[in-house]
Amino acid sequence: MRKPRDYDAELKALEDKAAELKTRKVQQLGELVIATGADSFSADELAGALLVLAETKDADRRDAWAKRGAAFFRGRSRRSSRASDRDTGRAQTQPGSAQSLSGGTGAV
Repeated sequence: MRKPRDYDAELKALEDKAAELKTRKVQQLGELVIATGADSFSADELAGALLVLAETKDADRRDAWAKRGAAFFRGRSRRSSRASDRDTGRAQTQPGSAQSLSGGTGAV
């Protein structure tokens, strides 16, 4: 005989997963604001800029913004990999040097 499904437990697991995904999304949006330097703006300025973005229907303008954003992320990836290459090279040339416990470069 088959074991009956626990729908309540499955629903609870799905709700927990949805909450986790929402939390991760909010955290990543905050990290994006910081990485772009937009954290220097007030909340009102950020909200206004985002409202303009959301209201913009001009496909060419949105496409230009998307290209600029993609270039930003490509540039960050290259900088991160170059920094890690330098760290790796530094570790090889100075085997007795102390390494950071986090292993990171301090970049967000």
